[in-house]
Amino acid sequence: MNAKKPNPALVIMRRELAAYFASPVAYIVTGLFLVVSGVFFFMTFFMANRAELRDFFSLLPITLSFFIPALTMRTVAEEKRSGSIETLLTLPVTAFDVALGKFLAACACGAAMLVPTLAYVATCALFGSPDPGPIVGGYFGALFLVAAFSAIGLFATSLTKNQIVAFFIACPVCLAFSLLGGFLVFLPARLVSVCSYFSAYSHFVSISRGVIDTRDLLYFVSLTALFFALTVETLKGDSRK
Repeated sequence: MNAKKPNPALVIMRRELAAYFASPVAYIVTGLFLVVSGVFFFMTFFMANRAELRDFFSLLPITLSFFIPALTMRTVAEEKRSGSIETLLTLPVTAFDVALGKFLAACACGAAMLVPTLAYVATCALFGSPDPGPIVGGYFGALFLVAAFSAIGLFATSLTKNQIVAFFIACPVCLAFSLLGGFLVFLPARLVSVCSYFSAYSHFVSISRGVIDTRDLLYFVSLTALFFALTVETLKGDSRK
Protein backbone atom coordinates (compact mmCIF):
# COMPACT_ATOMS: atom_id res chain seq x y z
CA MET A 1 0.00 0.00 0.00
CA ASN A 2 1.46 3.33 -1.08
CA ALA A 3 1.95 5.95 1.60
CA LYS A 4 -0.08 9.09 1.18
CA LYS A 5 1.96 11.88 -0.38
CA PRO A 6 2.33 15.00 1.79
CA ASN A 7 0.44 18.08 0.68
CA PRO A 8 2.89 20.26 -1.32
CA ALA A 9 1.58 23.48 0.23
CA LEU A 10 2.17 22.14 3.74
CA VAL A 11 5.68 21.00 2.81
CA ILE A 12 6.45 24.48 1.47
CA MET A 13 4.92 26.07 4.56
CA ARG A 14 7.12 23.99 6.87
CA ARG A 15 10.18 24.86 4.77
CA GLU A 16 9.34 28.55 4.94
CA LEU A 17 8.77 28.46 8.70
CA ALA A 18 12.11 26.73 9.19
CA ALA A 19 13.78 29.42 7.06
CA TYR A 20 12.05 32.20 9.01
CA PHE A 21 13.17 30.99 12.40
CA ALA A 22 16.62 29.89 11.27
CA SER A 23 17.45 33.48 10.33
CA PRO A 24 17.52 36.53 12.62
CA VAL A 25 14.95 38.39 10.51
CA ALA A 26 11.87 36.98 12.26
CA TYR A 27 13.33 37.68 15.71
CA ILE A 28 14.42 41.20 14.82
CA VAL A 29 11.07 42.09 13.28
CA THR A 30 9.17 40.56 16.21
CA GLY A 31 11.39 42.32 18.72
CA LEU A 32 10.92 45.70 17.06
CA PHE A 33 7.17 45.12 16.82
CA LEU A 34 6.99 44.37 20.56
CA VAL A 35 9.02 47.49 21.36
CA VAL A 36 6.75 49.74 19.28
CA SER A 37 3.47 48.15 20.42
CA GLY A 38 4.75 48.07 24.00
CA VAL A 39 5.40 51.81 23.93
CA PHE A 40 1.83 52.43 22.77
CA PHE A 41 0.40 50.16 25.45
CA PHE A 42 2.45 51.41 28.38
CA MET A 43 1.87 55.05 27.42
CA THR A 44 -1.82 54.34 27.90
CA PHE A 45 -1.25 52.24 31.00
CA PHE A 46 1.12 54.54 32.92
CA MET A 47 0.62 58.01 31.45
CA ALA A 48 -3.14 57.89 30.88
CA ASN A 49 -3.65 55.56 33.85
CA ARG A 50 -6.03 53.28 31.94
CA ALA A 51 -5.86 49.49 32.11
CA GLU A 52 -7.14 48.90 28.59
CA LEU A 53 -5.96 47.95 25.10
CA ARG A 54 -7.96 50.48 23.09
CA ASP A 55 -4.96 52.52 21.93
CA PHE A 56 -2.93 49.37 21.22
CA PHE A 57 -5.64 48.04 18.90
CA SER A 58 -6.41 51.41 17.29
CA LEU A 59 -2.77 51.74 16.18
CA LEU A 60 -2.36 48.07 15.24
CA PRO A 61 -3.35 48.46 11.52
CA ILE A 62 -0.64 51.09 11.03
CA THR A 63 1.92 49.12 13.03
CA LEU A 64 1.27 45.93 11.07
CA SER A 65 1.51 47.91 7.82
CA PHE A 66 5.24 48.14 8.48
CA PHE A 67 6.02 44.84 10.18
CA ILE A 68 4.08 42.34 8.04
CA PRO A 69 5.79 43.57 4.82
CA ALA A 70 9.10 43.27 6.68
CA LEU A 71 8.29 39.61 7.39
CA THR A 72 7.17 38.81 3.84
CA MET A 73 9.69 40.82 1.81
CA ARG A 74 12.16 37.93 1.38
CA THR A 75 9.55 35.19 0.76
CA VAL A 76 9.72 35.11 -3.05
CA ALA A 77 12.20 37.89 -3.83
CA GLU A 78 15.10 35.99 -2.28
CA GLU A 79 14.24 32.86 -4.26
CA LYS A 80 14.07 34.93 -7.45
CA ARG A 81 17.45 36.48 -6.68
CA SER A 82 19.09 33.11 -6.05
CA GLY A 83 17.31 31.42 -8.94
CA SER A 84 15.75 28.72 -6.74
CA ILE A 85 12.22 29.81 -7.67
CA GLU A 86 12.70 28.37 -11.16
CA THR A 87 13.73 25.03 -9.67
CA LEU A 88 10.77 25.08 -7.29
CA LEU A 89 8.29 25.79 -10.07
CA THR A 90 9.63 22.93 -12.18
CA LEU A 91 8.86 20.42 -9.42
CA PRO A 92 5.48 18.63 -9.39
CA VAL A 93 3.82 21.51 -7.55
CA THR A 94 1.53 24.20 -8.87
CA ALA A 95 1.88 27.95 -8.53
CA PHE A 96 -1.14 27.76 -6.23
CA ASP A 97 0.69 25.30 -3.94
CA VAL A 98 3.74 27.56 -3.79
CA ALA A 99 1.67 30.67 -3.05
CA LEU A 100 -0.47 28.87 -0.45
CA GLY A 101 2.50 27.40 1.38
CA LYS A 102 4.29 30.75 1.55
CA PHE A 103 1.08 32.55 2.51
CA LEU A 104 0.33 30.14 5.37
CA ALA A 105 3.89 30.50 6.65
CA ALA A 106 3.66 34.30 6.57
CA CYS A 107 0.32 34.20 8.43
CA ALA A 108 1.76 31.84 11.04
CA CYS A 109 4.74 34.16 11.62
CA GLY A 110 2.46 37.18 11.84
CA ALA A 111 0.21 35.42 14.35
CA ALA A 112 3.26 34.32 16.36
CA MET A 113 4.35 37.95 16.49
CA LEU A 114 1.08 38.80 18.27
CA VAL A 115 1.33 36.05 20.89
CA PRO A 116 3.72 37.93 23.27
CA THR A 117 1.28 40.87 23.33
CA LEU A 118 -1.03 38.67 25.42
CA ALA A 119 1.18 39.88 28.27
CA TYR A 120 -0.57 43.25 27.85
CA VAL A 121 -3.91 41.51 28.39
CA ALA A 122 -2.58 39.86 31.55
CA THR A 123 -1.30 43.22 32.80
CA CYS A 124 -4.70 44.85 32.23
CA ALA A 125 -6.50 41.97 33.95
CA LEU A 126 -4.11 42.21 36.90
CA PHE A 127 -4.57 45.93 37.48
CA GLY A 128 -8.08 46.51 36.14
CA SER A 129 -11.26 44.92 34.84
CA PRO A 130 -11.15 45.22 31.03
CA ASP A 131 -14.15 44.18 28.95
CA PRO A 132 -13.21 40.83 27.37
CA GLY A 133 -15.42 41.40 24.29
CA PRO A 134 -13.28 44.12 22.64
CA ILE A 135 -10.09 42.23 23.53
CA VAL A 136 -11.25 39.02 21.87
CA GLY A 137 -12.61 41.04 18.94
CA GLY A 138 -9.35 42.96 18.68
CA TYR A 139 -7.23 39.83 18.38
CA PHE A 140 -9.74 38.22 16.05
CA GLY A 141 -9.58 41.29 13.81
CA ALA A 142 -5.78 41.33 14.11
CA LEU A 143 -5.61 37.85 12.58
CA PHE A 144 -7.65 39.05 9.61
CA LEU A 145 -5.31 42.03 9.28
CA VAL A 146 -2.31 39.72 9.35
CA ALA A 147 -3.83 37.53 6.62
CA ALA A 148 -4.72 40.48 4.38
CA PHE A 149 -1.36 42.22 4.79
CA SER A 150 0.48 38.91 4.31
CA ALA A 151 -1.30 38.46 0.99
CA ILE A 152 -0.33 42.00 -0.02
CA GLY A 153 3.27 41.43 1.06
CA LEU A 154 3.42 38.11 -0.77
CA PHE A 155 2.19 39.73 -3.97
CA ALA A 156 4.77 42.52 -3.62
CA THR A 157 7.65 40.09 -3.11
CA SER A 158 6.54 38.04 -6.13
CA LEU A 159 7.08 41.08 -8.36
CA THR A 160 10.77 41.64 -7.72
CA LYS A 161 14.13 40.07 -6.92
CA ASN A 162 14.96 42.77 -4.39
CA GLN A 163 13.70 42.42 -0.81
CA ILE A 164 13.88 46.16 -0.11
CA VAL A 165 11.86 46.93 -3.22
CA ALA A 166 9.29 44.34 -2.11
CA PHE A 167 9.03 46.08 1.26
CA PHE A 168 8.57 49.51 -0.31
CA ILE A 169 5.84 48.15 -2.58
CA ALA A 170 3.88 46.38 0.15
CA CYS A 171 4.26 48.93 2.94
CA PRO A 172 2.56 51.89 1.15
CA VAL A 173 -0.27 49.64 -0.04
CA CYS A 174 -0.91 48.37 3.49
CA LEU A 175 -0.65 51.91 4.85
CA ALA A 176 -3.14 53.13 2.26
CA PHE A 177 -5.72 50.60 3.42
CA SER A 178 -4.96 51.45 7.06
CA LEU A 179 -4.91 55.24 6.80
CA LEU A 180 -7.93 55.60 4.56
CA GLY A 181 -10.29 55.31 7.53
CA GLY A 182 -8.49 58.10 9.40
CA PHE A 183 -9.26 60.65 6.68
CA LEU A 184 -12.98 59.96 6.38
CA VAL A 185 -13.86 63.08 8.41
CA PHE A 186 -12.19 65.23 5.76
CA LEU A 187 -14.04 63.71 2.82
CA PRO A 188 -17.35 64.81 1.30
CA ALA A 189 -20.32 62.93 2.73
CA ARG A 190 -20.94 61.17 -0.60
CA LEU A 191 -17.49 59.57 -0.51
CA VAL A 192 -17.49 58.52 3.14
CA SER A 193 -19.49 55.31 2.70
CA VAL A 194 -17.43 54.26 -0.34
CA CYS A 195 -14.07 54.95 1.27
CA SER A 196 -15.22 53.40 4.54
CA TYR A 197 -15.86 50.12 2.74
CA PHE A 198 -12.33 50.06 1.29
CA SER A 199 -10.71 51.01 4.60
CA ALA A 200 -9.10 48.11 6.45
CA TYR A 201 -8.97 50.37 9.50
CA SER A 202 -12.74 50.89 9.55
CA HIS A 203 -13.49 47.18 9.25
CA PHE A 204 -10.88 46.29 11.85
CA VAL A 205 -12.27 48.83 14.32
CA SER A 206 -15.74 47.38 13.80
CA ILE A 207 -14.51 43.87 14.65
CA SER A 208 -12.37 45.09 17.56
CA ARG A 209 -15.48 46.46 19.26
CA GLY A 210 -16.53 42.88 19.80
CA VAL A 211 -19.31 42.92 17.22
CA ILE A 212 -18.78 40.41 14.41
CA ASP A 213 -20.42 41.64 11.20
CA THR A 214 -20.35 39.44 8.09
CA ARG A 215 -19.61 42.52 5.97
CA ASP A 216 -16.34 43.05 7.83
CA LEU A 217 -15.39 39.39 7.47
CA LEU A 218 -16.28 39.45 3.76
CA TYR A 219 -14.10 42.51 3.26
CA PHE A 220 -10.99 40.88 4.73
CA VAL A 221 -11.61 37.57 2.95
CA SER A 222 -12.06 39.42 -0.36
CA LEU A 223 -8.96 41.58 0.13
CA THR A 224 -6.87 38.54 1.04
CA ALA A 225 -8.22 36.47 -1.85
CA LEU A 226 -7.59 39.28 -4.36
CA PHE A 227 -3.90 39.68 -3.58
CA PHE A 228 -3.42 35.93 -3.17
CA ALA A 229 -4.89 35.40 -6.66
CA LEU A 230 -2.59 38.09 -8.05
CA THR A 231 0.38 36.28 -6.50
CA VAL A 232 -0.66 32.97 -8.08
CA GLU A 233 -0.94 34.62 -11.50
CA THR A 234 2.49 36.25 -11.08
CA LEU A 235 4.05 32.89 -10.17
CA LYS A 236 2.33 31.27 -13.16
CA GLY A 237 3.96 33.90 -15.36
CA ASP A 238 7.37 33.11 -13.82
CA SER A 239 6.89 29.39 -14.50
CA ARG A 240 6.26 30.08 -18.18
CA LYS A 241 9.46 32.07 -18.65
